[in-house]
Parts: sequence; C-alpha cells; structure tokens
Amino acid sequence: MLSKEQIIKAADDLYTAEKNRQAIDPVTMAHPDMDMNDAYAIQKSWVDKKVADGREVIGYKIGLTSRAMQDAMKIDTPDYGVLLDDMQFENGASICAADFIDPRIEVELAFVLKDTLFGEDISIDDVLDATDYVVPALELIAARSHRVHPDTGYTRTVFDTISDNAANAGIITGDTKFGPRERDLRWCGALCYLNEVLEETGLAAGVLDHPANGIRWIAKRFAPHGIALLPGQILLAGSFTRPLKVQAGDQIRADYGPLGEIRCNFV
Repeated sequence: MLSKEQIIKAADDLYTAEKNRQAIDPVTMAHPDMDMNDAYAIQKSWVDKKVADGREVIGYKIGLTSRAMQDAMKIDTPDYGVLLDDMQFENGASICAADFIDPRIEVELAFVLKDTLFGEDISIDDVLDATDYVVPALELIAARSHRVHPDTGYTRTVFDTISDNAANAGIITGDTKFGPRERDLRWCGALCYLNEVLEETGLAAGVLDHPANGIRWIAKRFAPHGIALLPGQILLAGSFTRPLKVQAGDQIRADYGPLGEIRCNFV
C-alpha cells in the first residue's frame, strides 16, 4: 500500500506529464507492489488537482468492459475514470492532436441521467428508468504514462491505467438523443472509419452483454463509499470497438446507422 505522500507525488507527476505533453514512467515501475486501491487513490488525487484548477466533474467513463480487453489487461473487472467539463467536444470538432499523448478513439454509447442511481443491487431496469436519454459517443483516450516504455519495453499494467484516469481524455457526442427504451440497446452498432477506411465495427452488446450493465457496475462500485450517480451526469458505458490510434491530419467518422454519425478531425 502506498503512503499518502507517494500517492500525491504520483498524481502530481501525471498532472505535470499532461501539462507538458510528455509521457512519464508508469507508476508500477517505481511501485511494483501497488494495488487497485492505490491506483484509484492516485486517480482521485489527480482529479482533485483538476477541480482545484476550476474544472467540474460531469460524469464517469467505464472501461475494460469487453472480455477481450479484460484478458489483455489480465483483469476480470471493468475500471472507471472521471469526465471533466473541459473534456467535451462537439460533433464535427477539430481537435489538436498535439494536446494529447498518444491519442486514440473508441466507439461507445453515453447515458445521461435524469434521476439519482445509488446502491449495490441496481438492475438494468433501474438504469433505464433513471436515464434521461442515450446518445452515441466517441471516447478520446490518451496516455500520460508510457503504454510501452521506449527504453525498457515495460508494458504498463491496469493499475497504471487506472492511476491515469483510466486513460480518459475527452468525449465527443452525437446529435441523436433517444429514450433508453426506444430501441434494444444491445443491437445498437457502429461502423468506425479512419480517413474513410472502415477499421472497426461493433455492437453495444459487447459491453457486458448490455451497455446498461456498465452503468450498473459503477453504481455498485461506488455504493460502499456512499457515492451516488447524479441527475445530469454523463456516463460512458464502455467501448464496443478496439481503440484506433489517431494523429494530426486524421479524420474519424463513426456511422451509427439510424442514430446518425459522429465526425471529428485531428489537426
């Protein structure tokens, strides 16, 4: 278990890495015995610094929801990160690639709440009842610590990813909002194009068999700490495609069929 001083230093290092646009060593290189509680404590310390800067928490992202990603990270549970108000981009936005370290795009659905969700026994129906609307979304992920260390080849662990706000850096939402019971969310899908080349396809059922299960998971995770999911919060349910690496000059188009498209350009 890390000391309070070690947690604060790790959060400070990640905060500075983002500011300087320069990836740092994964936390586990210096602290190989750290655990998941340490990782979330570092994440919270990082978020606290952001809030002190004037940022506002607007919701959460759930990650590692697919079996393939859990196997890759050698973990059997999802993780979460925090969405802040300066992470929001409009559909069609031009995004400066240099503002992010090793940026990538994932395809998701976002739930926006109208009622409070709290408790360890939340059902899918509870999630749908508490949801104001669902909207297609892209998650922009980044890496404040090296995914693979350029000198040693060390690959960061899930604890490093969690410490790094579960790699979250931004969210781009679509224009089509729909009621949570207007369609079978499991069958909502998308085609994701990079520079007009189809690179990824997927169905939202890839998120724990139903995207609302991602929301259930985070409600259960927060309940023992007395934390509720609140009206107005945006909840990214989890990606149903693998991340696509992007750089300046790239164009992303995610085609959700009847739910419209999301586009963004990296400059």
